[in-house]
Amino acid sequence: MDDSMVSNQVTQMVQFIRQEAEEKANEIAASAEEEFNIEKLQLVEAEKKKIRSDFEKKEKQVEVRKKIEYSTQLNASRLKVLQAQDDLVRSMKAEAEKGLASVSEDGDAYSQLLKALVVQGLYRLKEPSVQLRCRQQDLSVVQSILEDAKAEYVAKAEIEAAPEVVVSETSFLPGPPEEGQPGPFCTGGVVLASKDGRIVCDNTLDARLEIAFKQNLPQIRTQLFGVVA
Repeated sequence: MDDSMVSNQVTQMVQFIRQEAEEKANEIAASAEEEFNIEKLQLVEAEKKKIRSDFEKKEKQVEVRKKIEYSTQLNASRLKVLQAQDDLVRSMKAEAEKGLASVSEDGDAYSQLLKALVVQGLYRLKEPSVQLRCRQQDLSVVQSILEDAKAEYVAKAEIEAAPEVVVSETSFLPGPPEEGQPGPFCTGGVVLASKDGRIVCDNTLDARLEIAFKQNLPQIRTQLFGVVA
């Protein structure tokens, strides 16, 4: 084999090796690019997933804040409504209290009312000895109806002897309310107590109004504001 043939074979071998190397390099490059694209896609998807997750969290936070804000505003509105309703009911009670002041101005009707209050107090206590307090301006009226009240109580309670009723002439209930003046007041009526003071029956007009107000408050609210759902 001459030199030229050897040279041709060497050249062919070099070309073959180079071709195989290039094919291998292309194969490696293609594989690397594919892996790169796969990894890039995975990274992009992971980032998208993270962004979606962050967005969903923020969206939920916004929704929660909206619900909290709505609930807060709703509660504030309800409180305002309840406060307005309470103010109206209180104003009605205040007007009723003002009306009580005129009850004692009708002499005959008030004396009959005092007698009924005394009888009721005696019947509630059912004590053999009773202490009675009234307003100073009502003292003479109370003394004038006391015997009739005791007699009516005896008949009502079906007992033989009337109880001893001691009307205080030194310890009086406070007088009617004066505008702008704080402190306790009484628009009329009586307070009865057992001899030892342990049992007390507050039968003043103010106490009766308070009892009637509390008992009828649900009906008052229903008539004013309707049935609450």
